[in-house]
Amino acid sequence: MSALLLLFACMALGLAVARWARPPAGIVPGINWWVINVALPALVLDLIPRVKIDVQLWFPVAAMVVTFGGAWLLFGLLGPRLGWSRGRIGALVLVCGLGNTSFMGYPMMLALHGQPGLSLAVVADQLGCFPLLSSAGIVVASIYAGRSPDLGVIVRRILTFPSFVALIFGMVVGAMGGWPAMVHGVLSPIGATLTPLALFSVGMQFQFRLGAKQLSALAWGLGWKLLLAPLACWLIGIVTGVGGLVLTIGVLQAAMAPMISAAILADEYELDPPLANAVLGAGIVLSLLTVPLGNGLLPAG
Repeated sequence: MSALLLLFACMALGLAVARWARPPAGIVPGINWWVINVALPALVLDLIPRVKIDVQLWFPVAAMVVTFGGAWLLFGLLGPRLGWSRGRIGALVLVCGLGNTSFMGYPMMLALHGQPGLSLAVVADQLGCFPLLSSAGIVVASIYAGRSPDLGVIVRRILTFPSFVALIFGMVVGAMGGWPAMVHGVLSPIGATLTPLALFSVGMQFQFRLGAKQLSALAWGLGWKLLLAPLACWLIGIVTGVGGLVLTIGVLQAAMAPMISAAILADEYELDPPLANAVLGAGIVLSLLTVPLGNGLLPAG
């Protein structure tokens, strides 16, 4: 309970600082730089060597693919029938196909399931959600914005991302027996800074401006992201015999709030930014309730 309280407290503090304090210019990009380039790689380096190889580890990764692919299929078919613009369809595919599996997913899985849950959350994020953002996400953004995706940029973006490099290095270290206790003692506290800083940053960036014309699209988008996608992943897991904590973490990561980076990508490609930001804000608030509730219905909950 105290771990969940920490999540709410850090996000509320970020909201309060952004609204009433006078934070220095550039504080959010600075915090995000630390989280992405230092805390997240340190956490990955610390956890990945300790992940036990399990034949069911395909599931958290597949859940991310199902969430993104399902969003593309659903909104690609539904959008034209509802008269949505290509920009609106592309925005919903991005923000409702890609979850906030690191900034919010890591802290929430740690709060709900401790280090074992966090380790599986890293697998889902680094092998599933992040590669999808950097590859299929850019392809979708380019298609719906009328541009041509650059394969070289996509490959370079994946291979040079700090936490992905840390993931590969961590796998090598794990195969060699893991880190000495002294190295773990350094990586662990650095990685621990991710939770408070990431949620503080989310709180500072929180916005929710909803127009009446966006209500239907927002409802469809969050209906998929917070309900239908995790339900589909749960069904796939049950049918294929996945169980326990692996099933729970895979489903909960699929149910995570929309990804902040996906909303930024939608904005960069001019894919209905107001809707993308409205879905992002509403999804963050609702997921703080729906994810713990869903956890209670799952095997390891």
